[in-house]
Amino acid sequence: MWEVCLLGTSGMMPLPGRFLTSAMTRYNGSGLLIDCGEGTQVALRKRGFSCHDIDTILITHTHGDHVSGLPGLLLSMGNAERTEPVRIIGPKGTEAVVRSLCVIAPDLPFEVNFAELSEAREEFSLGEISVTAFRVSHNIICYGYALSVRRQGRFLPEKAAANKVPMAVWSRVQKGATVEYEGVTYTPDMILGPERKGLKITYCTDSRPTPSIVDAAAGSDLFICEGMYAEPGMEKKAKDHRHMTFYEAATMAKEAGVQEMWLTHYSPSLVRPETYADAVREIFPNTVVSRDGQFVDLMFTEE
Repeated sequence: MWEVCLLGTSGMMPLPGRFLTSAMTRYNGSGLLIDCGEGTQVALRKRGFSCHDIDTILITHTHGDHVSGLPGLLLSMGNAERTEPVRIIGPKGTEAVVRSLCVIAPDLPFEVNFAELSEAREEFSLGEISVTAFRVSHNIICYGYALSVRRQGRFLPEKAAANKVPMAVWSRVQKGATVEYEGVTYTPDMILGPERKGLKITYCTDSRPTPSIVDAAAGSDLFICEGMYAEPGMEKKAKDHRHMTFYEAATMAKEAGVQEMWLTHYSPSLVRPETYADAVREIFPNTVVSRDGQFVDLMFTEE
């Protein structure tokens, strides 16, 4: 099971009932936060999450509505007696911006480690989660993130027996280890069936539509995408400010073949985004016009 929650769905400025942009995922006890706008730590508490759950923070870009909550969040972690390091990953320049913000959060009782992205597309692992960072099209350097969890094949005792794999090593090999036992090497492919379908989440805010988003989101179980504007006549403003409309996001979701799309990062002028739900679903039917606290448990399909 993979927990996913939109903590804040507002862009530019917070509103009553709508915190700034942030999302949280939890998998096997490890927490991953994406962006940290003002109000993130309050939204975490409302959802029942603990800041202790957060191991890594992914930053899309360094505009204030995506990073302004970091000093308060890190202070809350310190006040909760956290000692484990926190890792922050984002575009080049992220460390300088965060360290400047955290002048008001000195003497934290844990290390903050930084990794900065510089290529158009970069891949790395966070424990069991594989991450693809991909550059999008905003007015400063900005990245989206595709997160995936692979699922190994089912254990096949008959295959293990046919390959003469001793029971003494089954457990370790089943967990993905290559084991040498009594002079013979045993590998997972000797006891496992074909890899099964995993899970994939793609997250993108603050961008014009671009092929890099469609490519990265292809086949996602959940596509979280900005919908800054929905009202008629806002197309030029979206282009000028390097943002997207609901309908552009829905078109990308359709092209990428995703299972479901959650819209987020609404303009403050978009007071009732749900008003436009029917129109956007004409393009991509499985669209959710999200609110703060939007939550799902993604489950592996039985195979």
